[in-house]
Parts: sequence; C-alpha cells; structure tokens
Amino acid sequence: MQVKGLLQDKKLETLVDAELKGNYDAEEIEKVIQVALLCTQGSPMERPKMSEVVRMLEGDGLSEKWEQWQKEEANRQDFNNNHMHHFNTNWIVVDSTSHIQADELSGPR
Repeated sequence: MQVKGLLQDKKLETLVDAELKGNYDAEEIEKVIQVALLCTQGSPMERPKMSEVVRMLEGDGLSEKWEQWQKEEANRQDFNNNHMHHFNTNWIVVDSTSHIQADELSGPR
C-alpha cells in the first residue's frame, strides 16, 4: 500500500520505526508524513522550499498546503482516469535514468 493510503487509513504504525514501540504522538507523526509526501512530489517545482518545510513542521501552514495538495492530486487522478485512455502513451519513458549507475546519478552537478 502507498504511504498516502496508509496515512488516510490511519495505519501510522506501519510507517513508524517499530523500535519506538508505539511511543510517539500520532498527530505529530501524521504531520511529518504529510510534509514528507509534499517533499517527495514528482515535480521539483511543486515541492516546498526548506523554509516552508521548517514552518510547516513548526505548525504554520501545513493544513492549507496539505488540503491544496490533496485537491490537486484528486484533480490529476480525475484527469488521468477520464482522459489518458484517449492518448497514445507508447512514447512515454517511465524512468529515463534506469540505465545509469547510481554513482553516475550522484556525481557533481
């Protein structure tokens, strides 16, 4: 199951280090997971800046950003479900870096 699905189903224990043995604040874990999902969006332009991440972790603006992201995700899914079957997607490359060794990817920029 995807992280977002586990979060929605409130199965936080699946996402948290078992060594914590349930000794964590579920509300705080939920916020951290939301921030993590925002930070791992496919497009770098959609990811929050580090200053935004810090503010969200401090409790400022996360709920608004999360709500906006969920609406955008729902819209993307609706679009994909309703329109993608009309397009020829044979040309799409799933992962253009799959042929590159990991050390090549992490080289100097």
